[in-house]
Amino acid sequence: MNQKLMRLETLLRLHTVCRHLHSLRQRTPAHGMHRFPSAYPVWTTQLCAPTWQTDILIGTALSQYRLLVTKKEERPRKSQVSPTKSKKEVEVWIGMTVEELARAMKKDIDYVYEALLNTTIDIDSLEADSHLDEVWIKEVIKKTGRKLKWSKLKQDKIRENKDAVKRPQADPALLTPRSPVVTIMGHVDHGKTTLLDKLRKTQVAAMEAGGITQHIGAFLVSLPSGEKITFLDTPGHAAFSAMRARGAQVTDIVVLVVAADDGVMTQTIESIQHAKAAQVPIVLAINKCDKPGADPEKVKKELLAYDVVCEDYGGDVQAVPVSALTGDNLMAVAEATVVLAEMLELKADPTGPVEGTVIESFTDKGRGPITTAIIQRGTLRKGSVLVAGKCWAKVRLMFDENGKTINEAYPSMPVGIVGWRDLPSAGDEILEVESESRAREVIDWRKFEQEQEKNKEDLKIIEEKRKEHQEAYQTAREQYGTLHWKKISYKKYLEKKEHKNLKPKEKVERDSNVLPIIVKGDVDGSVEAILNIMDTYDVSHECELELVHFGVGDITENDINFAKTFHGVIYGFNVDANNAIQQSAARKGVKIKLHKIIYRLIEDLKEELSSRLPCIVEEHPIGEASILATFFITEGKKKIPVAGCRVQKGQLEKQKKFKLIRNGHVIWKGSLTSLKHHKDDTSVIKTGMDCGLSLDEEKVEFKVGDEIICYEEKQVPAKTSWDPGF
Repeated sequence: MNQKLMRLETLLRLHTVCRHLHSLRQRTPAHGMHRFPSAYPVWTTQLCAPTWQTDILIGTALSQYRLLVTKKEERPRKSQVSPTKSKKEVEVWIGMTVEELARAMKKDIDYVYEALLNTTIDIDSLEADSHLDEVWIKEVIKKTGRKLKWSKLKQDKIRENKDAVKRPQADPALLTPRSPVVTIMGHVDHGKTTLLDKLRKTQVAAMEAGGITQHIGAFLVSLPSGEKITFLDTPGHAAFSAMRARGAQVTDIVVLVVAADDGVMTQTIESIQHAKAAQVPIVLAINKCDKPGADPEKVKKELLAYDVVCEDYGGDVQAVPVSALTGDNLMAVAEATVVLAEMLELKADPTGPVEGTVIESFTDKGRGPITTAIIQRGTLRKGSVLVAGKCWAKVRLMFDENGKTINEAYPSMPVGIVGWRDLPSAGDEILEVESESRAREVIDWRKFEQEQEKNKEDLKIIEEKRKEHQEAYQTAREQYGTLHWKKISYKKYLEKKEHKNLKPKEKVERDSNVLPIIVKGDVDGSVEAILNIMDTYDVSHECELELVHFGVGDITENDINFAKTFHGVIYGFNVDANNAIQQSAARKGVKIKLHKIIYRLIEDLKEELSSRLPCIVEEHPIGEASILATFFITEGKKKIPVAGCRVQKGQLEKQKKFKLIRNGHVIWKGSLTSLKHHKDDTSVIKTGMDCGLSLDEEKVEFKVGDEIICYEEKQVPAKTSWDPGF
């Protein structure tokens, strides 16, 4: 550009000179012109021909051209300087995912993976929705040459709290009296359910498995006086402590049942603790007073140690001796409960949206998820929309403790609710909402909130693990001080060698679960990085990884000889192996594996380690049969047990292997000695057919209800459990 500009300026100067000469010739007399022959050729005269307007036009064009050239020369200099002045900021937040980080940088996900290649993070385990630790977020931003700007979780900015909550306390003028909710508590087999049976004149205890209550039953009992009491029967067995605690949280009064012959037991103490934690008054029912050896006074004295003071000893706890078996004094317990309820002045608001608590929940084959609930506020009606925990329901059906359909449920009333989309948990709070869309909104918010809490907990765990890893790494590195990495590698090799209990001067035949390797790299740093990764190998019990030799440079004939001697594999990183070396390795049966990406090399190493592991034997079932009858047949002087079976699934093949399962446990594995359909020997029995079979072990006895599984064994390649950390 500068040369062109200079040429134009030269032409302009030449044009000016010619113009002056032309004017001088016009002023010179004509008779003197022959004395001065022209010093310029004809083309100079022609060049001087333009007028003054042409001169002005050329000058203007020249100045415009000069300005244009100057701008073009300055423009690239500006573009080169501007990027270095300011870096783009990337807004990040703690716990962001791989996909969110890529979106924030306006890059694809692979860009994030590439930035994390040579770090200790396990890239293979990262998914698009995997949460990144703060360290890795900083690492990615650093490698992109940008600035990071921390912000809070984006969800906190845009998501509003959509949860359903309880209403404020009602106006006392709207409150009406309600029935008390009474919980029966006590030790196992102290007569709680039998006491309830007498009160509501049912036989619940006869229907319980082993006579032990294994769920919470809620019943509304009407007394002869017209009073109504809602009773909760909580399990007394030690395995149901959490259920018993939930029963205490929704109750107004606790009836503590203690057997007069046993006294205070373990679950009795737990029941007292639950009642005190819920700040619920206690009525003491001393049961089994009809039994010989019963001592109610002993029970009262034992309870003093747990701050349960009866009225006889100056306290406020009513103690009633009863016999649940004979029904003696049961009405006295009910009357004591009613009196205490009157003193408590129990009231509730029967208007507005419903509030309640799930007592128990189960799934019915015909009606789906069902809950038993206690209504605490409002009136439940058919068509109401409820939320409980992370489940919601539109009430399709309601029924009482006797299975009778009801249309309304008032405060303190136990009710069975049908219409749940999922099964809520016992103890969940029930709240009524205005519509199905609102219910879905509440459930979505609660799930989101739970996910956020889980993310916070996961981040804490990740941070703790990272700190532990850093501390362990620092401790391990401190013992080597400032040694060169080659000396460190040699020292580690000697340490491993000391732990080997090999006898000197004894030729040891190498096992298939040993992998000797040779590592060659382009530079020291590459080899050091590979050896550091190999130091994380911690599954020598699966396959022993032995480093035979390592070095820098291309693969040589000496490396081939080393590998042949130790039956090892050569791994090269960014190095070459010429044709002669590869042909020599092929002749000597040596594997050479070349890689340019470090994690590909480690993946190849893991595959090689896995190939050295013995195969895993997996059992694949072919058929299943159930034993319907057992009998013996006589062969010579021996009685051989025979099982009469029916094939329920698949088929039984005599040549395959079999196992006998009883109560979920395998008690025999082996082969069959005979397989018959009616009286004919057969090799295959298909689904739905009956058969008789005998085992190759005569001492095994069959039982009706046992299962016979026909299976075949297949060998599946094993995989190493080594996790190099990236």
